[in-house]
Amino acid sequence: MLLVEAKDIYKSFPGVRALAGARFELMPGEVHALMGENGAGKSTLMKILAGIYTRDSGEIRYDGALVDFAGPREAQQAGIGIIHQELQLMNHLTVAQNIFIGREPKRAFGLLLDDDRLNRDASALLAHLNIGIDPRTVVGGLTVARQQMVEIAKALSFNSRILIMDEPTAALNNAEIAELFKMIRELKGRGVGIIYISHKMDELKQIADRVTVLRDGEYVGTVDAATTSMATIIGMMVGRTISDERLVGANAPGEVVLDVRHLECGPLVRDVSFSVRRGEILGFAGLMGAGRTEVARAVFGADRPQSGEIHVHGKKCAIRTPEHAVVAGIGYLSEDRKRFGLALGMDVEANVVMSNLSRYLSFAGFLKAEPMRRAAEKFIRMLNIRTPSAAQEVRLLSGGNQQKVVVAKWLDRDCDVLFFDEPTRGIDVGAKAEIYKLLRTLADQGKAIVMISSELPEILRMSDRIVVMCEGRITGELAPEQATQERIMELATQREAAKAA
Repeated sequence: MLLVEAKDIYKSFPGVRALAGARFELMPGEVHALMGENGAGKSTLMKILAGIYTRDSGEIRYDGALVDFAGPREAQQAGIGIIHQELQLMNHLTVAQNIFIGREPKRAFGLLLDDDRLNRDASALLAHLNIGIDPRTVVGGLTVARQQMVEIAKALSFNSRILIMDEPTAALNNAEIAELFKMIRELKGRGVGIIYISHKMDELKQIADRVTVLRDGEYVGTVDAATTSMATIIGMMVGRTISDERLVGANAPGEVVLDVRHLECGPLVRDVSFSVRRGEILGFAGLMGAGRTEVARAVFGADRPQSGEIHVHGKKCAIRTPEHAVVAGIGYLSEDRKRFGLALGMDVEANVVMSNLSRYLSFAGFLKAEPMRRAAEKFIRMLNIRTPSAAQEVRLLSGGNQQKVVVAKWLDRDCDVLFFDEPTRGIDVGAKAEIYKLLRTLADQGKAIVMISSELPEILRMSDRIVVMCEGRITGELAPEQATQERIMELATQREAAKAA
């Protein structure tokens, strides 16, 4: 018998049709991947199953019985857990408090919280999942990867029969992903049905039994993961062929635009020197915690360097704040676009012009509405931002389109140097291809691009040169003809290997 079956599901939001006749099924002890481009309706369908959204029409059967959950709590009590793409933790509380929020053990006739038992229960759960975190640790002090593991523990604490994982590996390194997959296989062996949403195509062969694809809110098909090629699945997702050839610049790189010398900033930026030329994409590779993001933040003025020099167009710049960096012609697209790159509650137009508001001020100090509207519409067309209008709230856009809005913000400012930190994290293969094309186009137009990425195929495909970091230092620089995944990994673990020896 099927564990869950969703048929003919429709759901619309104001101005957006999210689902139109979508379907999905899950068997006990199965890992079923749900794939599709951003905006395909994957998360919406899962939120309906988890009781977060109410469907407009269609039916859902759970253990053969029709269900219509009144809310997330009812779905949880029925044994449906969901790990959201966006973390749902309370940073001021401990790990144990987050895991058992609303279900804390009590003592003294139910009048007081039993903190000792709370921590014991959390410790036992974390140990069972092989998660080495002290349950008394405040969640806000954990890395994003460790916070993700707490989310997983929280979901599993409900003894879920169905576990929905929405991009669970987006912030995890390879070792943590291996632990997660081990955990998934153990749950699968106990009969738990797992719905797995991911944009990382290489994960499918490792973990999925079947794959269902949605496109534009509609059901495309369900295939066997082991016997279906990645090219076939990608074709189902995007409805077109996606090339994986290396993108080569139209022209040779020009003069040096950004020159960083002996930069020091905290423990993860140690004597870092590099340069970027006009028309060049410089790839920054390394393991999580290598210091790549910290370098970008130091150059951008988000973190104050202890020493070092930054030269833009040959001129030494004293960059102490992001404002100084922007004036110098440097833009930074953070890996956490929703926290640092966008005003989610504001519309597309406001987000596009926010880095360059002085251009749109009248002599009387008022914003000029018409030029702002024209600028937003220009970038919507240029970047193919899929939005009903410039007045749409950014929070309602898919991840790929949100990323394009961040790009538009810095293009409106006309920065000469652009740092792209994990530019394709959390977006699908189709949107990735568009971002890759955009990066190459920007470089061909003379921009100097620094691309930080944890995906080695992305680094190899896009970079004109590759800088590799390990533990805060640059351990090597590679030309494209020298670069392989193996060589990059050797350099990315160089200092660790030296210490082990």
